[in-house]
Amino acid sequence: MKKVKRETLCVKRGIVALGMLAMMMLVPMMSACAGNPTLGDPRQMTFKTVEFTPPDADRVVLNNGMAVYLLEDHELPLVSITATMRTGSWLDPAEKIGLASLTGSTMRTGGGGGLSAERVDGDLEQFAGAVGISIGRQSGSASLDVLSKDMKRGLQIFAGLIRTPAFEPARVELAKLQAIEGIRRRQDNAGSIAGREFGKLLYGADHPSARESSIESISRITRDDLVAFHRKTIHPNGMMLGVTGDFDKSAILALLRDIFGDWEKGEVPVLAIADVPQSQSAKPVVRFVNKDTSQTHLRIGHLSIKEQDPDYVALAIANDILGGSSFRSRLFNDVRTKRGLAYSVGSRLNSGVHDQGVWLMRAETKLLSTQEVTARFVANMERMRTELVTDSELAEAKEAYVNSFVFSFASSSAIVGRQMELEYDGLPKDFLQQLRARVIALTKEEILAAAKKHFNPERLTIVAVGSGEALPKLLSGFGEVKEIKLAPEG
Repeated sequence: MKKVKRETLCVKRGIVALGMLAMMMLVPMMSACAGNPTLGDPRQMTFKTVEFTPPDADRVVLNNGMAVYLLEDHELPLVSITATMRTGSWLDPAEKIGLASLTGSTMRTGGGGGLSAERVDGDLEQFAGAVGISIGRQSGSASLDVLSKDMKRGLQIFAGLIRTPAFEPARVELAKLQAIEGIRRRQDNAGSIAGREFGKLLYGADHPSARESSIESISRITRDDLVAFHRKTIHPNGMMLGVTGDFDKSAILALLRDIFGDWEKGEVPVLAIADVPQSQSAKPVVRFVNKDTSQTHLRIGHLSIKEQDPDYVALAIANDILGGSSFRSRLFNDVRTKRGLAYSVGSRLNSGVHDQGVWLMRAETKLLSTQEVTARFVANMERMRTELVTDSELAEAKEAYVNSFVFSFASSSAIVGRQMELEYDGLPKDFLQQLRARVIALTKEEILAAAKKHFNPERLTIVAVGSGEALPKLLSGFGEVKEIKLAPEG
């Protein structure tokens, strides 16, 4: 005990000494700043643009069509392997929504490669290996993190779960019960309700980008469905592997060929998600959900462009200035700082390659402030469509984007992940560099033109979740208000 106290005392003394040293260094700096106010004002400070050229990973294609990205990093004795698989819930049958997600989770939990679920977990625990597998809307993913000395055994387990999952019946039933329990709790969170109902209004409740699983759809899914979905959609020629960390390139390629080389090619599904036909009725859609909550959860926006659209960069910067940049955005300064109407406020442009993007403004505000916040959202959107942004707004938005570019490549795994993502989406290797160059060259006039074209007040969808008795009256000035009545979940 005395030894611990002495060590604690030493640590405290060290902290005090460091604090005194910091103050000794700070005093001259403060004095200098006092003599030169500009030097001490962070708002007046300028920085050179960060220049960074990310390294390229090696790309090798195995005989069965599996693409492998490799980037060595010997700083730590660790290896990380990620897989991207061309599958997804866009392939779910209409009567069995949730099939892809269940397939992904039970590929991991249900055993595989000739090993039981318990054996897989036990073996991974012995050498502190971590494996994850999931299937989302547009792709499947898997990951392995392991010490480099245990890479071979870890990769064998990893490959077994991906290639020949066992889908043990008990684990399948457990996964179904967990999914159903999640559905039963889905309506507990007002913000989640707002997001889901907003998406369904934009895309349609049956569209792959908005449809939801239900207790009935999960209950219909059988183990045979999981086996068939895996067999139909998981193939080596529809998969990419990213390998980063402490390994030798020739040795890892030999190991990958040994473990995956005899896996035969299959018919890879083509990722195609249909666009939503644009409504001919150009008028806002206003809906509310009556839920007892302390605040109104607002979502206001409409469908938008894809990432490869020529206007994407201009619209992304317009959104950043409007509400995407948090503390320096117009929405934040107007709705929160100036008027004190909402603590959480902002806008977001969600753009992908395979389905239509979404642009939205969001806030959580008091019930009686719902009308004013909605009006401020519309007013700020109109201002973006009719006025040029200021020089300082454009400069700050450009600087933030350009200087954040380096964080897209903060680690070897991030670098490889980006390259795999670009290939999966069919984009050129230098796509991000192209975006960066376009941001640097962007003008205020281009931003105004993009905002005028793609921020459309007549196409707005407004969703409010809150205490419904007053909401219809508060929202009536923005269009015909109708209620969304949620079906009980279980």
